[in-house]
Amino acid sequence: MRIGELAAAVGVTTRAVRHYHHLGLLPEPERRANGYRDYTLRHAVVLARIRRLTELGLGLAEVRDVLADDAGRELVEVLGELDEDLARQESALRERRARLRVLREDARRGRLPAEGPVSPELAALFGKFGPVPPTSPMAAKDREVFALLETTAPPEARAELLAGLEAMMASPGAVERAHAAYALLDDLVDAGLDDPRVDEAARLLADLIPTELVPADLGLGHGTGTGTGGQDARGGGNSAFLRAFFADFAPAQAEAIRRTFRILTEDRR
Repeated sequence: MRIGELAAAVGVTTRAVRHYHHLGLLPEPERRANGYRDYTLRHAVVLARIRRLTELGLGLAEVRDVLADDAGRELVEVLGELDEDLARQESALRERRARLRVLREDARRGRLPAEGPVSPELAALFGKFGPVPPTSPMAAKDREVFALLETTAPPEARAELLAGLEAMMASPGAVERAHAAYALLDDLVDAGLDDPRVDEAARLLADLIPTELVPADLGLGHGTGTGTGGQDARGGGNSAFLRAFFADFAPAQAEAIRRTFRILTEDRR
């Protein structure tokens, strides 16, 4: 058989056959006088086995190990590992489908937050805050940041974030004070850094946010202009994330949040 005939007989591409030759999975056949490869039934048998193994989910390195072990011991081990891996994937898929069912039900009932999908825990906290006021860009941005942090945080930090938000919500009048803080921050969009409302907003936020929600090592400088130790004032430190975070706010809004962080980190001492 020529390479095209072999590939067609086994149901693979000629490119795959050449690739398996390159990897040493499929032995090179003898060549005819005209230079064309001359494949035998044995090549078809090996190629079909490679196809079956890859369809089971084995990687080509694992296929090589299986083919190299004539007694089949390697195949037993590899298939066992593959079965365990598939079981883990099945479990993950079941969890994802269960989560999807919850999200679909929330969407059907109009309870899916605009930032969704988020975890059920964060969605419940957003629900306690109530709908985002349509006139408050700051409230919408706050939820986006919480969704971002929850998505990117390691499991332990994520648990601390949710616990801190739960503690904040448990405080009497938390929702009303949060909306008051949003309104004040929204008003600072065109304000200068010397506007007295900057301090007012910072103290209102510091009274609302649990100290545990603010990392102790933010590296914020003192004053309104620059950080310390050569740190970038835009980010309050060398963190690229913090620089991007503060840059997303108007100058007076960013300064109010910086002062909030300073108050909370000083209270921690």
